[in-house]
Amino acid sequence: MGIAMGITAVLIIHSPMGKRSGAHFNPAITLTYFRLGKIATWDAAFYVVFQFIGGVAGVGIAAVLLGSSIAVPSVDYAVTVPGIGGTAGAFLAELFMATLLMAIVLWTSNRPSIANYTSYCVGVLIASYIFFFAPVSGFSINPARTVGSAVFAAVWTAWWLYFIAPLMGMLGSAEVYLRAEGADRILCAKLHPDPKYPCPFLCHFPFHRHET
Repeated sequence: MGIAMGITAVLIIHSPMGKRSGAHFNPAITLTYFRLGKIATWDAAFYVVFQFIGGVAGVGIAAVLLGSSIAVPSVDYAVTVPGIGGTAGAFLAELFMATLLMAIVLWTSNRPSIANYTSYCVGVLIASYIFFFAPVSGFSINPARTVGSAVFAAVWTAWWLYFIAPLMGMLGSAEVYLRAEGADRILCAKLHPDPKYPCPFLCHFPFHRHET
């Protein structure tokens, strides 16, 4: 399961839509780049709204395609609830995963020589996170993913931690990177730097073209 989800993340980032939009499917990532000044206010707002809509729609489509198998107790729409270590353990797990993910994304995506490898780093991290941390927190690091599952499962146990911990972790990584590298080393908010696709962000990545 972890490998499949990791590969899926890589494919989304490399897809034409991913290259065009920046492959933001996580509100915590979008809001972090908004804090870093890479996304305009209205763009950030629309991204976040549609990330949540997409999260709910995605689970709904899965429910239609998979039928009752996605609702069995062992799956329960992949709802995220605290496991080993309870709420505290889940919070710390989500915080750690989000912090490391954003740190890796910022470090790789802002170095043009290795930016193309950002997606693969994300995929490896997601696969690893599911293996190690799914029993602890259910693995979310994405508020939209948590809401999508919770809407259909009607389970909102400790929902707040799946909002606070990812955002806290990613914003924390951003602050450290900003102070260590400087604002001029934050080039773009895209997770794939393909210059063939116009960039919707406030960036200065080499060879990126922007909409007028």
